[in-house]
Amino acid sequence: MAFELPKLPYAFDALEPYIDARTMEIHSTKHHVGYTNNLNKAIAGTDLDSKSIEDILTNLDPSNTAVRNNGGGYYNHHLFWNVMNPEGKGYLSGELKDAIIAEFGSVDAFKDAFAKAAATRFGSGWAWLCVHKGGKVEVCSTPNQDNPMTPGVSCGGFPILTLDVWEHAYYLKYQNRRPEYIDAFFNVINWNYVEKLYAENK
Repeated sequence: MAFELPKLPYAFDALEPYIDARTMEIHSTKHHVGYTNNLNKAIAGTDLDSKSIEDILTNLDPSNTAVRNNGGGYYNHHLFWNVMNPEGKGYLSGELKDAIIAEFGSVDAFKDAFAKAAATRFGSGWAWLCVHKGGKVEVCSTPNQDNPMTPGVSCGGFPILTLDVWEHAYYLKYQNRRPEYIDAFFNVINWNYVEKLYAENK
């Protein structure tokens, strides 16, 4: 079963001025395409080619670097596209807001923790908000294309919000100013989608 490149859920320029159109175009049509194609090559003819990407990552042997890197790259980008929206759709509310306040003390403290995870990730990687069974949330970061669902990787749990901090995600617009890119991200979060993932996986 070959994985297909997910369609970007909005136009390349839809996240302007926060994330520029050229970055979105290159990111989707070059980087995400590469991870998708290389994942399909890595699983072809193996027992993984009939499994969902969630099953692959959850049960992954971390020493299988081809699947680890490309499976993570495939899944992480798909989530990243969907947790953003041109209008920052929705607002943080309900059970997810309650869980965030219970864990971090306030929404602003959560944003600070998430921004710190993104800003201090050395080199390339991702910042995450994950939910554990029972509803507890946690912020963490992972290097490269690692995903929290993979055994032994960072905070574990199910990822419901992520930010790509590889340089290709922001360098054309922000150059080395990663903190500005992180601040911009909070303007385009699709909280309706994040809350849906929280409700389904808590």
